[in-house]
This record gives sequence, structure tokens and C-alpha cells, in this order.
Amino acid sequence: MSGNPRRLYRLVVTAGDEGMRIDQFLAAGIDGFSRSQARKVIDLGGVHISGRRSRRCSYAVRAGDAIDVHLDGLPLEPFVLKDAHILYCDSYLLAIDKPPGIDTQPTHARFKGTLYDAIKNYLHDPKRPRHDPELGMAQRLDRDTSGVLVFSIHRRAHKGLTLAVREREVRKVYLALVHGVPAQGQGTIRSMLARSRRDNLVRSVPKGGKDAVTHYRVVQTWPAADCSLLAVNIPTGRSHQIRAHLTEHGHPLVGDVRYGGYSLLSGREVSRHMLHSWRLEIFHPVEENLLSLVAPLHPDMTSLVNFLDEESFSDVRTTQQLEMDDTHVDLS
Repeated sequence: MSGNPRRLYRLVVTAGDEGMRIDQFLAAGIDGFSRSQARKVIDLGGVHISGRRSRRCSYAVRAGDAIDVHLDGLPLEPFVLKDAHILYCDSYLLAIDKPPGIDTQPTHARFKGTLYDAIKNYLHDPKRPRHDPELGMAQRLDRDTSGVLVFSIHRRAHKGLTLAVREREVRKVYLALVHGVPAQGQGTIRSMLARSRRDNLVRSVPKGGKDAVTHYRVVQTWPAADCSLLAVNIPTGRSHQIRAHLTEHGHPLVGDVRYGGYSLLSGREVSRHMLHSWRLEIFHPVEENLLSLVAPLHPDMTSLVNFLDEESFSDVRTTQQLEMDDTHVDLS
């Protein structure tokens, strides 16, 4: 997932190619790119003509067209939201257990198959074909982060959810598998974070950034494998906050190559950063009751934890105990 190469191809249509279907033009212009692949990429929304996304395979290219082809390295089959992904749904809110490897919002490489598009399709009522489902996105997760996300699906809930997120009234607990064993069982990391234009990474800066606070608590350790499972709460919720703070604290996420983690753990390959949005608590923006939503660990993270339990002696407690004792992750 995080290791998949992203590629950008830029082509300009010459007079000799004018009139070709765009799928034919791309297949001829990109080495090793078949017409079938071209059609799938166009359908996903990864082809842009003169700066505008085009999803028409039948488009006849014109001389001078500047065509960008964005590939994100992910499967070309679009993600489809199913009932199994739904944690909670009523007339106002929809809570999703987001799988890793899925973009929350449209990107240059794809519109179709993002979580935004998948939810719109899931909510679409075939009896009302002209009715466009309303969707409010006040939160998002990185592509390779799994777990709980809540969306408003009715205009009466949009403002309340947005305000709750802005005022930090949504409480989330993440589970993070990290390299190393923290010296202390719990702690707080606070800094100003800013994104670097040079490499697009988020780092702590002496001034000019946004205040970020990360609370963590050790849930389980595997000293022989030199890694730990942490429960993390971020009241500030900055982009890449957990990834940046834990790296700077000396404990990058397992699999987070961009932020200093490794793609191998005790000889086992890890295909994405091991971060999971485990529990989310929010007062319903319309009904006003407290919702507590939990997403079980994704199978790839569960498999890795089980592997560590089998290969080395854990030092604190098991993830089953974590499920039974959520006071252990009450990071207020």
C-alpha cells in the first residue's frame, strides 16, 4: 500500500495523433500500458486533459491537448462500500470502518472508488435517481490508516458535526504499533507542527506551525521484537500528527517508511503503516445522545500482533484484554 509507486505520465497530442480515442492514445504513448488499463484508469478518474479530469474513454484527442495520467499504484478495481463496513447508521450520521489502502477524498489519481464516492453510491436511492445524497465530511484518515470515521448524511447534522470536530468535542483513540519500547508507560508530546514544502512531510517547528498535542499509553510490548502497541489520543487532530510526533519521540509507526519506520518487523513484511482509529465518541449532533463506536483491528494488523505473540513473549497485556478493559486507554 504505502510502498506502491506513484507515477505521473505527461503527454502532449501532436497533429498526427489528432482524432484518436484517448484510450488508444494512452496505450500507444505509455510503454507497457494496455488499452484495457487505460480504460480503467480513465474510469477511475486518473486522466486529466488540460488540467481537467476526464472520464470519457471515447474522447477524441486534439492537437495540443496536454494529458496527465496519474497512477497511485493501487488496484484498478474501485472500492465498493458494503454493509460489513457500516458501524452505525441513522437518518443523520453514517459511521464507517474504513479499510486501509482507501483514500477518503478524491485524489488526482482517482475519484471513483474513494470513500467519498463509495458512500455516495451506497446512499444512492434507485427509486430517486435524480436525488443526490448529501454528505458532510468533517474528518478524514490517511489512505493507509484504518478504522472509525463518521460522516453527516443530512443537512440537519452537517453543522453540528463540523462544529464538534472544530471544537475538539470528538474523542478518538487510535491504536499504533510502533518500533521500540517507550521508557515510560504513558506520556504527552506537544509541539508546533508544519508541513515542509521540500519533502511534503510534517515536522515540529520552533514557530509558524499549529499547536499539536498527542497523549499516548503503552498497551502491550514485545521487547524481543523491539516494538510496542500504543493507545493514542490526539485532541488537536493535525494532519499526520501521530506519525510525526511518534517518529520524533523515537518510536515511528511500524511500516511507515516515509516517517522513519521499517517495512520489516522480525523478518515479516509490513505493507502499510500500522495505525488504526479504534474508538470514537461523539454526542449525536441532532439526537444529542452519546455515541461510542469501536472498529476492531483490521485483519492485517491483527495478524501481525498474533505473529508477535507467537514469536516472542509480550510484556504487558493482550489485545483481548484491551477490548475488555477500555479504561486502560482512557486518555482524557
